[in-house]
Amino acid sequence: MTPVRVLVVDDEPAIRRLLRTVLGAEGFAVSEAENGAVALAALAEGPDIVVLDLGLPDIDGQDLIGRIRATSSVPIVVLSAREDERGKVTALDGGADDYVTKPFGAAELIARLRAALRHRLQQAGTPAVFVAGDLSVDLVRRIVLRAGQPVHLTPREYDILALMVGQAGRVLTHRHILGKLWGASGDVQQLRVYVRQIRQKLEADPERPRHIVTETGIGYRLVTDDA
Repeated sequence: MTPVRVLVVDDEPAIRRLLRTVLGAEGFAVSEAENGAVALAALAEGPDIVVLDLGLPDIDGQDLIGRIRATSSVPIVVLSAREDERGKVTALDGGADDYVTKPFGAAELIARLRAALRHRLQQAGTPAVFVAGDLSVDLVRRIVLRAGQPVHLTPREYDILALMVGQAGRVLTHRHILGKLWGASGDVQQLRVYVRQIRQKLEADPERPRHIVTETGIGYRLVTDDA
């Protein structure tokens, strides 16, 4: 079995060593780049996924995402400082698939990488039926089930859920969701009301959601079974 090739882009040697150890233990093949120029050159080797720190010494991380996206659809998972909320939003809207906050847990990082890889594989043709835990969404027949029982969603609620299904495992920013479904007329508070209504119908405990989780100040993520 060919290992998944991960390109780690970070200017901190200690972080690169940590990621090489953690990812190597999970069977990933890790290559490293200490700056943006080296990372762009390494893209020619065809990594399967990129783990990118935004704070690079030569090329701004946000700019690097744009330059990668100009030529490649390789999944990008951003490593972000805890306080850098605006940077997270900009990175996700700019083409990153997900972000992991520093300091990070190994299990969460690996789950996010696998979810990003799976999402890229599905993009060529979103599966007709999404299943995670007790939730099932049939995009063809527009049927939503919770624990085998039909769930009635309003058209707008269904559109929000379907958008999340198409990007399952990926963080969707408020701006992205509003732009797709409302255009210039939507607002974040309106979106939050709809998400709260969806949770009331889908979650066993809407106050502690397991399917649609909030990424504070950023947006939402539909959780897959192994994320």
